[in-house]
Amino acid sequence: MIKQSLISCALAGSMLFGSMAVQAYEFERPVRIVVPFAPGGTSDILARLIAPELSTAIGQPVIVENKPGASGNIGADYVAKVNADGHTLLLMDVAALATAPHLYSNLSYDPVNDLAPVTMVSFSPYIMAVNPKLGVSSVEEMVALGKSDPRALSAANSGIGGANHIASVLVGDHLDLDWSIIPYRGGSDASRAVVSGESTVLINGSTATKPFVLSEQLTAVAVTGPSRLTDLPDVPTFTELDMPGENMGSWQGILTTGGSPADAIERLNAELQKIIESEDMQERIAGQGAVAANGSSQEMIDWLADNHENMGVVIEQYGIKIE
Repeated sequence: MIKQSLISCALAGSMLFGSMAVQAYEFERPVRIVVPFAPGGTSDILARLIAPELSTAIGQPVIVENKPGASGNIGADYVAKVNADGHTLLLMDVAALATAPHLYSNLSYDPVNDLAPVTMVSFSPYIMAVNPKLGVSSVEEMVALGKSDPRALSAANSGIGGANHIASVLVGDHLDLDWSIIPYRGGSDASRAVVSGESTVLINGSTATKPFVLSEQLTAVAVTGPSRLTDLPDVPTFTELDMPGENMGSWQGILTTGGSPADAIERLNAELQKIIESEDMQERIAGQGAVAANGSSQEMIDWLADNHENMGVVIEQYGIKIE
């Protein structure tokens, strides 16, 4: 599964590019950051943090555009097929790009050849949370409720085939819960569905989920990652609870259209790394419950290849498929 050590690898890689001069490629018109999920989720929040800084760096307006649907594939397909000039970017949880070829027999684009990785942006752990009206405050109590009333639990996620969907499958199987797994058009929609009681359980990125927990609209019962969150110190980790998917989370990255000029990608990488490495942006990303995790475009290519292989094993094992 996704390895926590990749954060260190990505951050170390940033040192190489940080010492390089910005390439001469000049952007000729406004740049779009396509977010393939509904507004308010992790990808959308990060895009809106980065857009004004990137605009200043390249001297062109940077516009965030939401194109939700099909677990991110509608927006990804759009970016894959526009002019290959580096003026259209895709910001999303890139684990979905690693899983898509395993899940869709009729995928309309090739994540490897039709998209060009630029840089990672951040990693945020998953928070597993429940609707407070369930009256449970731990995984143990949640399991007891699910066993007594199988209809009580339904797990919301940001879309079929996304990493948090796979996490829900793994956790449900491990806990022997026969819960419904319900896809939404993004992490924000999934969070709101659990807040409203439309669904009852959520495994989702901390950036989009933690505000609901801190406002007591959701009750957190577990978190992924290597340690407990500082502002949720009483919530145990998946590792402590011996649950699978302990290193899964929301890995946000930026790509552009495959075939875009190499110097455009290098300029974007250099500018974005300066933005992400800035003290202000790191504080803002940390404020969203995430860790900045940038690096070279090649490191992102390697990450995607590694996760394509590892996630494929899980998808085959559990027979997850989308027509």
